[in-house]
Amino acid sequence: MLTKVCAHGGVYSVNPKLVKLDFSSNVNPLGISEKVLELIHDNITSLSKEYPDPKCKDLKRSLSNYVGTGIHPDSINVGNGATELIHDFARTFVRKKVVIPVPTFCEYESACRRMGANVVLVPMQDFKLAPDIIIENANNSDAVFLCNPNNPTGWLASKSIKKIIEGVDNSTRILIDECFIEFVDGTYPSHSMIEKTHEFDNIMILRSLTKSFGLAGLRIGYSISNHAAANRISASQLPWNVNGIAQRAGISALENMTHLEDARRLIKKEREFMQTHITKRLHSFIPLRSDVNYFLIRLEAKDSTSLRDSILLRNGILVRDCSDFAGIEEDYIRVAVKTHQENLLLLDALENSDR
Repeated sequence: MLTKVCAHGGVYSVNPKLVKLDFSSNVNPLGISEKVLELIHDNITSLSKEYPDPKCKDLKRSLSNYVGTGIHPDSINVGNGATELIHDFARTFVRKKVVIPVPTFCEYESACRRMGANVVLVPMQDFKLAPDIIIENANNSDAVFLCNPNNPTGWLASKSIKKIIEGVDNSTRILIDECFIEFVDGTYPSHSMIEKTHEFDNIMILRSLTKSFGLAGLRIGYSISNHAAANRISASQLPWNVNGIAQRAGISALENMTHLEDARRLIKKEREFMQTHITKRLHSFIPLRSDVNYFLIRLEAKDSTSLRDSILLRNGILVRDCSDFAGIEEDYIRVAVKTHQENLLLLDALENSDR
């Protein structure tokens, strides 16, 4: 059984009719770009009546150019969202034992439980990875799952992850989830472990166009590994797992980096504004530092589920109740960083609940 129920945010985690603003999902605050919308509008008829490329060849070439660092298209797998690739990875490589630091994304545990594996959850220390403990527990393991930046904490742990990569035996697979790394301040490529796939055969990097380019409803994730591992993942995938509209939208999104750059500037500015406002004006809410487009808020004398429900009913605003994350109690919520006007509405709702 799962340590806790594997639940997610989003409007369908509650009564969707109540949600006016969704701060529980961490996607690009600018949404989908106008160029991608135009492409979908102009090609919806032809794309809808044709079978998509089952191997996603054009999208893989675009992804190869996007990530650079000499990654060949044959080293890339594409999935119906990053979550599908997590389950593909587990189905391909997991049999007996895995190690997962918590709190983190619950689908790692869910995918491995489905394979009947013994899941060793290693608690973080003050929300930080404990590399030595992870390396010790990884002995005779099929896989280690690492999220960088971590969800739900929003913290980068690149130095710790490098230590884990070097300390874990090469027979143990390491999945490094970088689905939010494009939102990191500064030059995010320097924090990525993609180049390590040239050096270590046991690494798979997970990425998503859902978060970075606002394509949540179209579902596009991709992974990077060596050719042999990518081939094994491909053998476990269903044909036509990524629809034609998603494939073309993904290619178009990767051609418009201005949209992502605008979002990154907005996130940095607005995250600082939100956290400063909460720190100075609210007594029952303590924001935790973050490197990306979401952050945790510790609650004083409040229950996360009750707070989520009360804000939703009063204001139509949905925040992420973190009580279902393994390794977190009932005193944390997670909020996304959105546009300034949307953020003001959230802060007003939190301020009203602080009285």
